[in-house]
Amino acid sequence: MPELPEVETIRRTLLPKLTGATILSGEVLHEKMVLGITAEEFLKRVSGRKITDLQRRGKYLLLELSAGTVIGIHLRMTGQLTVEAADEPPAKATYFRLFLDDGTELRFRDQRKFGKVFLFEKGKPPASLRKLGPEPLSPEFSAAAFKKRLAQRKLAVKKALLNQEIVAGIGNIYADEALFEAGIHPARAVNSLTDTEIDALFQAVIKVLSAAIESRGTTFRDYRDGEGRSGAYQNKLKVYGQKGRPCPKCGSLIAKMNFGGRGTHFCPLCQI
Repeated sequence: MPELPEVETIRRTLLPKLTGATILSGEVLHEKMVLGITAEEFLKRVSGRKITDLQRRGKYLLLELSAGTVIGIHLRMTGQLTVEAADEPPAKATYFRLFLDDGTELRFRDQRKFGKVFLFEKGKPPASLRKLGPEPLSPEFSAAAFKKRLAQRKLAVKKALLNQEIVAGIGNIYADEALFEAGIHPARAVNSLTDTEIDALFQAVIKVLSAAIESRGTTFRDYRDGEGRSGAYQNKLKVYGQKGRPCPKCGSLIAKMNFGGRGTHFCPLCQI
């Protein structure tokens, strides 16, 4: 599933292509992609609206339209969002298209059909957005705020990082990478962490996410940015997907365990 770095990269590549364009009409070939209303009603409400901005909240893309309407988009596992010329034949599994007045189309391709789109009025986000924790690369994400959100929690630290109500946008890949950077075992209980360890994890989250954005995200199979390009951060991963390879810090072999239903990678010596 695309995580914060991938979704932010898509946002950055699509923003200049979409801002200022007007939606003429659209097409929805998989009705279940649209939440809350029918596909027909969705297209009726967005047609004729001008695209004013493209924001991101956690793993969600938020396409802001004139008159205060917002299209929320969640790519889920295999979703790809691109802007392409209208005369370019749509790729297989393209189930959602918005036709723009500049001769291009915003296309949502999704092999597994898990992706979702929805509408809301600006300033009145749905519960799924209201519940999200702070953005880890924003000023509101401070060491003090991080400690406060983790305070007295008994769950494992990796589960805490994956909890979108604690911090928005972190998924399996970057949780593993941040915990390795901080030298903390994924199964450690949050309430066992010292202030020094929480500070180290806070810094690690920022460092890992920032580096991943600079590399345009991580591509193993499906993820592409808004121009159809793969990311490059998979070449810089230190533990995720590295089972059996030497740890870049100590040389021990990277281990993998199933933890909380997720494949979890760590160094058994650096992350005791």
